[in-house]
Amino acid sequence: MEIRLDGRVAVITGASAGLGLAMAQRFAASGAAVAMLARRPDVLEAAEATAAAGARGKVRAYPCDVTNGSKVESTVAAIEKEFGRIDILVNNAGSSMRGPFETLTDAMWQQDFDLKLFAAIRLVRMVWPGMKARRWGRIVNVLNIGAKAPPAAGAPTAVTRAAGLALTKVLAGEGAPHNILVNALHVGIIDSEQWTRRHKNEAANIPYEQWKAERGRKEVPLGRLGEAEEFANMACFLVSEQASYVTGTSINVDGGKSPVW
Repeated sequence: MEIRLDGRVAVITGASAGLGLAMAQRFAASGAAVAMLARRPDVLEAAEATAAAGARGKVRAYPCDVTNGSKVESTVAAIEKEFGRIDILVNNAGSSMRGPFETLTDAMWQQDFDLKLFAAIRLVRMVWPGMKARRWGRIVNVLNIGAKAPPAAGAPTAVTRAAGLALTKVLAGEGAPHNILVNALHVGIIDSEQWTRRHKNEAANIPYEQWKAERGRKEVPLGRLGEAEEFANMACFLVSEQASYVTGTSINVDGGKSPVW
């Protein structure tokens, strides 16, 4: 099945690396115009060039800290001015902050909520009226499997991701009468920048490919880590016409790792 996004305009946050970059590449290759948002201008510029290399649609980078409300507002305005509208929003910006509950400060909690929940709320609020007026919209919230099965020492990220899951369901119910489809994708263990950082911190003495293979065999029923492209394929389906009857659902992209559907 060939998935086409011709004529659609997509905004992807956290787009400078990993899952965000893979989705930008996939969407652009499928014909969408893609606005890539991330905080690091230098990394984002390189990511823009990567996504544009195989693109069938226009690709533009917009340096933006999504925790900064005024910056998000001006960025969305700039995107709408250049592209005319926003049809697709992927809330992907995030991190994996976690630790024993007693070690987490108010500042750490606030930082996590600002990045993973309030940023998504703010962006949805900005694109919603246009989607509603055109009676077409697709929103994907990128969460993790901890949102459904929070582990010990999984806060604050498991808590903010669980809130993101609730937000998804609320928005899906409100968006359905206007053909705005809202779904969540839950990350398991995907080979990405986050995992290369974890390797550096935990096992720098072991070659990355060896460490990655061992983690996959031990932790994932499929026996391997996922690839960012595999995640991007599912996201591309959800924002396409082929998924026109799919809303309010949450899909694990985790190789069977999550104990919860």
